[in-house]
Amino acid sequence: MNNQYVYQLTSALAFIFLFLVACDSNSANEEEEIISGNVPAVFDKFNDDIQIFVDGNMVVIQSNGVPDHGSPYFGTTDTLYEAYNGDNTNFQLNPNRIIEQSYQFRIPLDPQAASVNEATPLGPIGVTVNGVPIYNQYAGPNNRPLTFEIDSFDQYNGHPQQTGQYHYHVEPVYLTDIYGPDALIGFLLDGFPVYGPEENGERVTNDDLDEFHGHFGATPDYPDGIYHYHITDADPYINGAGFYGSAGTVSF
Repeated sequence: MNNQYVYQLTSALAFIFLFLVACDSNSANEEEEIISGNVPAVFDKFNDDIQIFVDGNMVVIQSNGVPDHGSPYFGTTDTLYEAYNGDNTNFQLNPNRIIEQSYQFRIPLDPQAASVNEATPLGPIGVTVNGVPIYNQYAGPNNRPLTFEIDSFDQYNGHPQQTGQYHYHVEPVYLTDIYGPDALIGFLLDGFPVYGPEENGERVTNDDLDEFHGHFGATPDYPDGIYHYHITDADPYINGAGFYGSAGTVSF
């Protein structure tokens, strides 16, 4: 076998190998695009460490639920530990501490009003832009009000429950301080957005909202209008009589 023939054979095999590798790479990229889908631009407002992709007709949000701000509910050796420095003179540290979770929120890509509105459950009913769950306006079973539980909220209005799930029941002031009182705060499981306690420069009250604690209107993220929830200073704070739309799911 002469050298010229060997050279030609080697070149041909190298070309075939590179072609197959390129095909595999393209297939992987195409598969990744199918899995990721086209995430709506509004989800760019979530923190960079939160994974978001589209799966069919759902937006999937994956988060560890750990806040990006300080709290006395971190261990004292944690870099995010921050002693309580809020203005609630009745503050009492509860015995729980923040533990990293593995949340997967699946919310409708195209949220619609529900024909039958379901009540919000205990536990996560939505997620904020920093990946922390939103809970409803109750402290536990039998719709107990937050009257006493409020005294365990840290300076950013969050606290952990028994398994270490840090969450907000009321305005997450860390987010509204950073992004503004009229900013997008997150989404409930029905796919409708949650905004801060102001709109068009005015403070929103419960009287401005419907039984589900929202209304329809234009927002900076949805200039053509969308149903959206608002945070208020008074009970029910974030959500009222239940989900306006058909709720997705959350696992952890």
